[in-house]
Amino acid sequence: MAAWRNPQVHATRVQAVEDRRSLAVLMMLAAFACFTALDSSAKWLVTEADMSPWAAVFARYAVHLAVVAALVLPAAGFNSLSSRAPGRESLRALFLLCSTLCNFVAVSYLPLTLTATIFFTIPIFVTILSIPILGETVGWRRWLAIGVGFLGILIVTRPWTAEFHWAMGVALGAALCASFYQILTRLLAGIDSTNTQQLYAGLLATLGVAPMAYFNWQTPEGGVAWVLFLTMGLYGWLGHQMLTVAHRYAPASFLAPFIYVQLIFMATSSWIVFHQPPTFWTLIGAPIVVAAGFYIWWRERKLKGA
Repeated sequence: MAAWRNPQVHATRVQAVEDRRSLAVLMMLAAFACFTALDSSAKWLVTEADMSPWAAVFARYAVHLAVVAALVLPAAGFNSLSSRAPGRESLRALFLLCSTLCNFVAVSYLPLTLTATIFFTIPIFVTILSIPILGETVGWRRWLAIGVGFLGILIVTRPWTAEFHWAMGVALGAALCASFYQILTRLLAGIDSTNTQQLYAGLLATLGVAPMAYFNWQTPEGGVAWVLFLTMGLYGWLGHQMLTVAHRYAPASFLAPFIYVQLIFMATSSWIVFHQPPTFWTLIGAPIVVAAGFYIWWRERKLKGA
């Protein structure tokens, strides 16, 4: 219990890594099911319950903050909010908030399969951003994969046609913000504890969106709306916790490709819950985006000798 009560010790002493890959895969799949439930809940609240995206985002982070605070503060106290890099933590929380808001706006207009496909441009954006921010070098093979990935997005969105919807650009903005969030998470590794990062993200996002949520508030009506309203944050917190534990049971290089299973989950929810099956162009472009991201992962692993 000493490591849990002392945040300084907790930040440096972590649970032992175990090689339990089957369990890790199951936990990854459960995490993606939580993230699918989160996006599906947000889409239902905005489209079926006429709730504003601002209120939905507030519910997502307020509940997330309540769960993290209830688990962390009684044991570690307010020292968990003490950051060695408060500027980076605040910027990370801002990008996470912007990504969630853009995503909630996008899913209110677009099928989940489409928003998920666009969201899978994150590995492409992270690779590009790693050059100026992290000082990494990207060879011609990965640049070629980046070009192929954006070709897939062009096939899916077809901006030159009348079917192009402005929300596709918002979904791309969500992916870009999430990419900055991931880069900042890398930069904070070994600087702040996971508890500190979780508290910062939940607290700043809740405070940041609260004013707009207040002026655009609509109280949920009906049992289903209230359940979804109160569980979105729980889905987000639980999904991230399962991802963390999964990476303790198996190497990241082994688990990375399983992220694309979420596209199947999102397509299933889109089809069954919202009666929006994947379009022909999504079926053509999505595998191209996935293949590009998969190749970038494989190439990075090869270069690192993994």
